[in-house]
Amino acid sequence: MSDENNALRPGDSYVQSFARGLEVIRSFSDRAPSQTLTEVAVATGMTRAGARRILLTLQTLGYVKSDGKYFELTPRILDLGFAYLSSTPVWNLAQPVMDALVERVHESCSIAVLDAQDVVYVMRLHTHKIMSTNLGIGSRLPACWTSLGRVLLAGLPPQQLAQVLAERTRERFTRYTLQDDEALQREIDQVRLQGWCLLNQELEEGLISIAAPLRNARGETVAALNISGQANRTTPEIMREQMLPHLLNAAGEVSRLVAMQPRR
Repeated sequence: MSDENNALRPGDSYVQSFARGLEVIRSFSDRAPSQTLTEVAVATGMTRAGARRILLTLQTLGYVKSDGKYFELTPRILDLGFAYLSSTPVWNLAQPVMDALVERVHESCSIAVLDAQDVVYVMRLHTHKIMSTNLGIGSRLPACWTSLGRVLLAGLPPQQLAQVLAERTRERFTRYTLQDDEALQREIDQVRLQGWCLLNQELEEGLISIAAPLRNARGETVAALNISGQANRTTPEIMREQMLPHLLNAAGEVSRLVAMQPRR
């Protein structure tokens, strides 16, 4: 188990079997949609016996199915994600605003939240396939090199932001990927000042996007909304001059709706 997970472990209240069950679920992905018992054990660092007990428990509960050799997740696993989506009103409130935004700009539109080093997509409306990977609800991308991520990072307290930047990956995704620590910090500071972020081909060649924060009644950034497109047809100038006003209006409308929700 990672040092990060160990650091988060709350002493005697930590339920190891439950944590291992989540590790087994997370071992399945688009690269490993179907796995043998041995493959699950290797992927999670468990013994075969431990992995088998968890897989059979998940199978009994209907979250996993097996043909006797290979195990796969079932659609019931979506209940776990939809519980989060349905318990957070911003996503339902954002849908009609996103629909209208896509109609105006004719580009794909997404909402994401921050989870450690990544952004996690919670809503997405496609108009074109813009990345080599298929993005959908639950997809993750590195926060430092997405417009959504830099907006979310700009909303963090300084100490938390410093920790994220210190632990970030050093991978260069394209020739445009910003890697210098001070330059990245300046970019995030600029995003905080101007209230939006334009990112041009830092994560994938040909991908350009622009994002703005979604804020709650206390002014805290709870999510980010973006427009993304192909750099060969949507230049940075088009993003700033033609799409940014629509994006800011949409983000402001969603933020207003979120602020009107009763506090929990």
